[in-house]
Amino acid sequence: MKKIDAKDGSASNTPSRLIDARIKELGDWRGETLAHVRKLIRQAIPDVVEEWKWRGVPVWYRDGMICTGESYKTAVKMTFAKGASLDDPANLFNASLDGNTRRAIDFHEGDKIDDKALIALIRAAAALNTSAAR
Repeated sequence: MKKIDAKDGSASNTPSRLIDARIKELGDWRGETLAHVRKLIRQAIPDVVEEWKWRGVPVWYRDGMICTGESYKTAVKMTFAKGASLDDPANLFNASLDGNTRRAIDFHEGDKIDDKALIALIRAAAALNTSAAR
């Protein structure tokens, strides 16, 4: 599997294209999950800004960081930068629960994503950034 190199100087290496490449590179349920999460983020926040940080982590912003989309061998982790400040009525957060700031959702192979609840959580995270920016 070829590693993604964001520093090859190519104008085609926009953050969105690097995320596309990561999804393709994963080539399994993790790529499918990351693509699905990305689709929900874009649906929830059409003007979201995609970035590529920390040697290969997709990050989504709107008036501040909303969340990351990390991929590991056994999980796709969606970490919300200010997750501890968000209401989570659907109990989506299942990781990084003991911190004062972040909260995360670990998706494992075969997990069913609650699209409606996740979209609501993404919108709440963006709204929190907007309110904090004022």
